[in-house]
Amino acid sequence: MRLALYEPDIPQNTGALIRLGACFGVPVDVIEPCGFLFSDTALKRAAMDYRDMAEVSRHASWDTFLAQCRTGRIVLLTTKSDQSYLAARFRPDDVLLLGRESSGVPEQVHARADLRLRIPVKRGLRSLNVAQAGAVVLSEALRQTGLFPV
Repeated sequence: MRLALYEPDIPQNTGALIRLGACFGVPVDVIEPCGFLFSDTALKRAAMDYRDMAEVSRHASWDTFLAQCRTGRIVLLTTKSDQSYLAARFRPDDVLLLGRESSGVPEQVHARADLRLRIPVKRGLRSLNVAQAGAVVLSEALRQTGLFPV
């Protein structure tokens, strides 16, 4: 299981997801370019001292990520899906892909995903914060696959 962040915009969310990865023992892939300097103070503040305990890989582009991360399915969390994450059957080698906070992912990335899932939210509301969405779906994926740290 992995978390992948597509061109993240907000360092605080990236830091929170790095901390999530560290706590759950899940590697985090950051697909660049980021909308901030990766050494940004806000990133460090959000990740806190967990940054050094996290397994983080940086990839120069989407194509580089695809070439370097040959693993299981790419599972895109998106508001543009009719399938709820609650109906999905996760696999231990899934890569949970989170889009940019400002714009999600481009159509080519959307099309490359093996599975597209949404988190149901109250009618009239768009979506959760990307770090919250990552935590919600990762928790269910780890529960289903028995990969929660003990």
